[in-house]
Amino acid sequence: MAEGENEVRWDGLCSRDSTTRETALENIRQIIVRKTECLRLVKETPYRPADGLSNAVSLDGLNKLLAHLLMLSKRCPFKDVRERSEFILKSVQILQVGSEDAQMHTLFADSFAALGRLDNITLVMVFHPQYLESFLKTQHYLLQMDGPLPLHYRHYIGIMAAARHQCSYLVNLHVNDFLHVGGDPKWLNGLENAPQKLQNLGELNKVLAHRPWLITKEHIEGLLKAEEHSWSLAELVHAVVLLTHYHSLASFTFGCGISPEIHCDGGHTFRPPSVSNYCICDITNGNHSVDEMQVNSAGNVSVSDSFFEVEALMEKMKQLQECRDEEEASQEEMASRFEIEKRESMFVFSSDDEEVTPARDVSRHFEDTSYGYKDFSRHGMHVPTFRVQDYCWEDHGYSLVNRLYPDVGQLIDEKFHIAYNLTYNTMAMHKDVDTSMLRRAIWNYIHCMFGIRYDDYDYGEINQLLDRSFKVYIKTVVCTPEKVTKRMYDSFWRQFKHSEKGPYEPPAATFFEYTALGEGSTGSSGDLPGSLPEPRFVREDSRRPQETSL
Repeated sequence: MAEGENEVRWDGLCSRDSTTRETALENIRQIIVRKTECLRLVKETPYRPADGLSNAVSLDGLNKLLAHLLMLSKRCPFKDVRERSEFILKSVQILQVGSEDAQMHTLFADSFAALGRLDNITLVMVFHPQYLESFLKTQHYLLQMDGPLPLHYRHYIGIMAAARHQCSYLVNLHVNDFLHVGGDPKWLNGLENAPQKLQNLGELNKVLAHRPWLITKEHIEGLLKAEEHSWSLAELVHAVVLLTHYHSLASFTFGCGISPEIHCDGGHTFRPPSVSNYCICDITNGNHSVDEMQVNSAGNVSVSDSFFEVEALMEKMKQLQECRDEEEASQEEMASRFEIEKRESMFVFSSDDEEVTPARDVSRHFEDTSYGYKDFSRHGMHVPTFRVQDYCWEDHGYSLVNRLYPDVGQLIDEKFHIAYNLTYNTMAMHKDVDTSMLRRAIWNYIHCMFGIRYDDYDYGEINQLLDRSFKVYIKTVVCTPEKVTKRMYDSFWRQFKHSEKGPYEPPAATFFEYTALGEGSTGSSGDLPGSLPEPRFVREDSRRPQETSL
């Protein structure tokens, strides 16, 4: 291809002559077709490290080109340019719904029917249809079906929970839903304007979001015995499930770099606030942008390094399995390894870690804005190890929730099981891989950060399988999701597809593992693959990639 053949000229669109504009638009269309066809061929060609830089540069160019074209389709004063720009976008299937498979169509239809919208969370989560189906069913039940709490309370609690993690995306979604179901606009001026009953929930919301190991039965008793502002047990279970749902969803939202829909406030800037420089081709095809590649001191992209990272990880998994087969560590040794990992998790933090001051439109929905995550064994504090075998979701939390809020326990349990077992048996370019060891390491590392231990797991495997950069990302997504950055995401698993690298929610069952709502309380104190990241351009006709989650 001759040099300059792919150079886009926009000046012809400024002409007052319609014929000149038409010629310019046709040239732009042909360039886009060539670029998308080239990227399609790259995707179908076996991976070649030497091609990495040129491929990434092509993606970056297409990314900017599509952004410019979308802007023209909305803002150009010439009607023919607006209409032709929109046509070009649709012709390359960027903004068109209609060619998704039957399962995706059903999920999209269900989501739209329930919410009146097809939001970006759904369009990211659809990489994993089985999980999305369970998620939508659970969320629909929590927000819209018969339950102990009135509808406007449910959405307001969602606002309170999302605000604790400074997730303006979720806050704004539920502000609109709150008003739609008849909520009092005055409540939105600040938590102090809401009923005292909801204000009383603020302390539990705060501790559950940031330091769940500090929850005791006294927190529950204070809500149940608040005289005229008291909660019933059924209402409180409903509220707690909503709080944990939206704390976790805030982690998913920040971890994916999800931004507002293009018609919403903040949705027209093209770049997401936390994870930027991606276009829809990156997401749906699992490709990578040039910023994801590591650059060495000479300024060259080291694609081969990331290629060998995958091989090294698979080799570690093989070696660990062989060690398992040869000998099993004693209970004392496994307990010691857990304590070591628990202590080490306190020292996993980002070098650019700094406080994020919440905006007024978010902070008005909660009190004590300075309260946040703190490692549980610092400043002279010590949290006893919590053994899952002593009290857990499966044996205790499930029955409690299902008794007080019928059917929701079953829905949550289904979601947990799908999250734990979800796999397509792939690792980057490798297929037919047993990823159970890696997935369990991630799941148990998240619990470890909350002081929760599984007696039957060797925590020595975590340091073998999860490098520091991955631990930084996981800890940030789980504990302080508002601090997630693109740099964190780029620093690990560089050869994996976006749909394989998704964030992992903090376990919502953690609350029920620390206290049984006052019944049998100790008084102490996911993996959830998603799809990174959510772009400005949401390809609504995407089909599930051949290689998605681990």
